[in-house]
Amino acid sequence: MLFGRHQKNPIKIADKGVVDWRYTTCGYCSTGCSIEVGVNAAGKGVAARGVGDARVNQGKLCIKGIFEYELFDSANRGRVPLLRENIAEPFRATDWDPALDRVAGEIKRIQETYGRDSFAVLSTGQILTEEFYTLGKLTRGVLGTNNYDGNTTLCMSSAVSGYKRSFGSDGPPGCYDDFAHTECLLAFGSNLPEQHPIIFWRLKQALEKRRFPVVVVDPRVTMFAQMADFHLTIEPGTDVVLLNALAHVILEEGLEDKPYIEAHTSGFVEFAELVKKYDPVSASRVCGIPADTIRQVARLYARAGAAMSIWTMGINQSTHGSDGVVGINNLNLITGNIGRPGGTSLSITGQCNAMGTREWSSCSGLPGYRALEKEKDRETIAKYWGLNKEFFPEKRGLFMTDIFPAIERGEVKGLWIIATNPLTSMPNSQRIRKNLEQLEFVVVQDAYSDVETAQYAHVYLPAALWGEKEGVFTNTERRVNLVRKVTEPPGEAKPDLWIFNQMAKRFEQGRNLRFPETPAEVFEEMRELSRGRFLDYSGMDYDKIEAGRGLQWPCSEGSEQGAARLYADGVFQYPDGRAKLIPLPFEDDNERPDGDYPFWLNSGRVVEHFHTRTRTGKIGNVNKFSPTPYMEMNPDAARELGIGHMSYARLVSRRGETVVLVQLTQRVPPNMVFIPFHFHECVNRLTLGLLDPHSRQPAFKQCAVRIEPAADQKAAAAANVAARSF
Repeated sequence: MLFGRHQKNPIKIADKGVVDWRYTTCGYCSTGCSIEVGVNAAGKGVAARGVGDARVNQGKLCIKGIFEYELFDSANRGRVPLLRENIAEPFRATDWDPALDRVAGEIKRIQETYGRDSFAVLSTGQILTEEFYTLGKLTRGVLGTNNYDGNTTLCMSSAVSGYKRSFGSDGPPGCYDDFAHTECLLAFGSNLPEQHPIIFWRLKQALEKRRFPVVVVDPRVTMFAQMADFHLTIEPGTDVVLLNALAHVILEEGLEDKPYIEAHTSGFVEFAELVKKYDPVSASRVCGIPADTIRQVARLYARAGAAMSIWTMGINQSTHGSDGVVGINNLNLITGNIGRPGGTSLSITGQCNAMGTREWSSCSGLPGYRALEKEKDRETIAKYWGLNKEFFPEKRGLFMTDIFPAIERGEVKGLWIIATNPLTSMPNSQRIRKNLEQLEFVVVQDAYSDVETAQYAHVYLPAALWGEKEGVFTNTERRVNLVRKVTEPPGEAKPDLWIFNQMAKRFEQGRNLRFPETPAEVFEEMRELSRGRFLDYSGMDYDKIEAGRGLQWPCSEGSEQGAARLYADGVFQYPDGRAKLIPLPFEDDNERPDGDYPFWLNSGRVVEHFHTRTRTGKIGNVNKFSPTPYMEMNPDAARELGIGHMSYARLVSRRGETVVLVQLTQRVPPNMVFIPFHFHECVNRLTLGLLDPHSRQPAFKQCAVRIEPAADQKAAAAANVAARSF
């Protein structure tokens, strides 16, 4: 008997008329799931399924991946280029040539009037690696602006910075298979079940076969925290204090891996001297974790045969984000947990191709993990592209988060925004709105014509989505996987590669350089530029990638699958081959709750949505589970303020205010609230723009607000319904 029924109804699977299943890779998060999209006789994507023999997802998909094929037919796709003279006018449809001519003409005018760096380019983590490489060639080799960055500064910049500081290079050293080998997992600021459900499934799969302790560090009782053996409810922004205290216990009790430290690291004496100051009792007063718990976790981690750390935005989105990553690396270096099965510092990346932009876009340097600061690297790329090396700057320009203040100062006059939505995703969104209004020219290139930032565009360029073009993504574990073209883009929308190539032809220098027309030809350039390097793609080609369901770099010629882990030989990317143990003094420079603004505001993802809902907000089977912004609030705190469950509350920070629906829950402590970040004109009206000094990543997760009942509940409800149109 099943829930009062004596007979189970048969499961019926609708016949959608699939005539062909086409291989591709998911275009949402960084997990890198292999997907097959079912295409009907009309060439339309009508179904999706996980690929059973894929190493990453083994046939599984999350709710976003299951319905990803619906994006091909989703609302408000860009179908034709749009033009207008000023942002007060309505757009008018046009052809590609007039639109591209206008963009090229405005870039030339602005650069001739104000200098090369007066025009900036903002990229993404969502396009294909071949497109990133081509955009980098266009931006660095043709336009010549040094103000070029991507939205990965908002999510992964601290991880990149921390890896470079500790190991001498970017590149996550571990892999998902480490879950199957580890004896202790320490997770910082990561709600894995909602952020990366398939990676969480991989973890659960490992735990079912062999129990090991899971420690979750998070101020909120997340789904991940609920299944953990230890939940450390840390005071926001104090991860460095906890990490120093863990290291203190390990060194004080002689639990460190002395042979590994002596053979493979530098800076130990200075590091050990610093962490002496962070005894568990003193640290507990700052980070809020009991001293005995700090000692117990440190012993568990150090005594494990292999121990691994993972993290996401809870570490990265902080004024101490880069230091937090270095602190995690310090912990793994002193315990010998780098480059071994089950022992790693594994940053769980956000976007489907955030790794691809780090590797090949030239945002922070030059292709293949080359640096503008190194003359040899500038010479190599200049020669390969056919340029004079003097055309390249000798250091990187502004980060994305510094480009907007440069607009305020009048240093940046024009902006090309590609597959990102800063009007919703950047902190202090009212300030961003004013910045966009100041610009003389804005071009927005996106798959959706209704992306919020397009409100300030003079030209809109309709781009193809994932699955409407071909190329590769790189996932969290450095696995390069293939996106095959599933269907044609709608109307006159074009792949980003085509758009970049057409733009290059409109500049004299662009006509003098080689811009390959096909993704496969671009990939060949990348293979050649990576040959023999740390980031080696030379053993890959499209067919081999598809057959292997992705290949991990480094993958030299003759390699079957590439390397599962980095630094297995203990040799790091600094000239001396050693990793650095870096002392991390803690300075509390965050905004904190006070008498006027007594609550911490925390933000994060929900499983149904991705980033600013440009895509997931249009998929009914996804959006219906989370169609509107809401706030988690502790019932005790709400009672004192006269705020009821499912009523509306007004939140005010030093930047702005917003009104949200209230859900009362014990998942948050009485001095904190939580709001998903996906929604337009919501949480980022409140957040502040304090930046990490190393990574320039914003401290989205640490700011202070005050809360009161919304004065007009009916008006708030009406506004909530209206906001769903975004």
